[in-house]
Amino acid sequence: MVTPAGERKAVAHLMDAHGMSERRACKAIGSCRMTVRYKTIRTDDGGLRQRMKAIAHERRRFGYRRVHVLLKREGYRVNHKKLFRLYREEKLAVRRRGGRKRAIGTRAPMTAPMAPNDRWSLDFVSDQLTDGRRFRILTVVDDCTRECLALVADTSLSGTRVARELDRLMTERGKPKMVVSDNGSELTRK
Repeated sequence: MVTPAGERKAVAHLMDAHGMSERRACKAIGSCRMTVRYKTIRTDDGGLRQRMKAIAHERRRFGYRRVHVLLKREGYRVNHKKLFRLYREEKLAVRRRGGRKRAIGTRAPMTAPMAPNDRWSLDFVSDQLTDGRRFRILTVVDDCTRECLALVADTSLSGTRVARELDRLMTERGKPKMVVSDNGSELTRK
């Protein structure tokens, strides 16, 4: 999308470089002649821009709305839409805060398990009964033998219950060298 100022520059270039008339130049780029002829009546907002920049540098986390409130308190009469335009033109936008932190760097590839009980995989599967109640199934799989070690189904599986089931499995089969799971919300507690 070309701004009106860009259209004016394009028409001026066609008129200067190629000797076109204003009418032909406007038709060539698909611009309205009134857009090209328009003379701005905007006042110079130098003082407002300076004060807005000063406030934004004093208070870096303030967005344009809070800057607008402070300017109104100081006696500046300015529309919030105009202030937003000036705020963007001055590139004062507050940077958005980052999301959650993720692991940095490349991870070491997971080695393939060579013997039973080298690595267990733990995951949750969920479904819904015909009456609308949801239930979950805790699945524990030995990655070497692909044997399903446990399937625990219930409408609510708490972290304590998961720990109890893993303890029971360890007493039956022995302790694994490694237990892996996806970083789902099931294993996080309040």
